[in-house]
Amino acid sequence: MTTVGVLALQGDVREHLAALDRLGVKGTSVRRREELDACDALVLPGGESTAMWRLARTFELLDPLRERVRGGMPTLGTCAGMVLLADRLLDGAEGQETIGGLDMTVRRNAFGRQTESFETDLEVAGLEGTVHGVFIRAPWVEEVGSGVEVLASVDGHPVGVRQDQLMATSFHPEVNADDRLHRLFLDTCC
Repeated sequence: MTTVGVLALQGDVREHLAALDRLGVKGTSVRRREELDACDALVLPGGESTAMWRLARTFELLDPLRERVRGGMPTLGTCAGMVLLADRLLDGAEGQETIGGLDMTVRRNAFGRQTESFETDLEVAGLEGTVHGVFIRAPWVEEVGSGVEVLASVDGHPVGVRQDQLMATSFHPEVNADDRLHRLFLDTCC
């Protein structure tokens, strides 16, 4: 059975674990390297990207995360997780690092402050019907490399992307009971 870890330093950990459970997938929290080593795939949840980066550095997880992602570990990043998966970052905190892996440039908090958060229905490549997207201080993709597929956009800005075994969204698919995006990740990347 595939074990999917959810980085549990900060953010929407429980919500992703619940989505994985509804899909019949073994999910586990990841806070230490040995927990990461036991995983076949990974979710980087929504939350606060600078807090996650600092905590990953403090708990000596940043380099092991980079090694696993660059080594081919299927990984889904949502909101802050998208920021963490970006090879290039705009408007990050001073010195902010990413895990990288996705050939894209992401603008942190691009849609605005907390008061400018919004919800909308999105067409997502590979899924029938629309997906309800919840955008909370969300990033958007400024630029993608040639190997990156855009799965969804809002106002011309990519908000869902996939490259090989990596997938990322600006929005939070974990906050509602629609698990199709998690299933798409598991089916196409794992």
